[in-house]
Amino acid sequence: MVSSRLTRHGECSALILQVSGSWDALARLETGLPNLSKKHAFTVNVVRSATLESRPEALPYVAYVSSAYRPDIINELCQFFIDHHVELENLICDTYQAPQTGGTMLNATFTVTLPAGTQISWLRDQFLDFADALNLDALIEPWRPQAPM
Repeated sequence: MVSSRLTRHGECSALILQVSGSWDALARLETGLPNLSKKHAFTVNVVRSATLESRPEALPYVAYVSSAYRPDIINELCQFFIDHHVELENLICDTYQAPQTGGTMLNATFTVTLPAGTQISWLRDQFLDFADALNLDALIEPWRPQAPM
């Protein structure tokens, strides 16, 4: 296994695995998964992916956004990154009811990769101006590994 991610969504969970191995081992895994999914009542979807090319000059960053929830906010934020040639690596969004007002709030965390040669201060200013125009509380900073507990 190369990587895995498990997330819970209501009563369901989603498990994403990235596996590697010899062609015959991968073929056995692909043919065995449908029977395993029937036996244990889960849904399986297999997609083959190429290895991501190395990007040693690219810079990992994290953008945090908090705001009153609107259905179009995530789309607008993703479009900002697309328009600026920033690759989206990971997106986590949660909504909650604000205890003080009862309004629906959004917290979103975008892990992104800035292309080599990106003027960081310019992009940060562009992002913060964009967020201000949408009345979002936002921050973008370098990605840092999480310390194990």
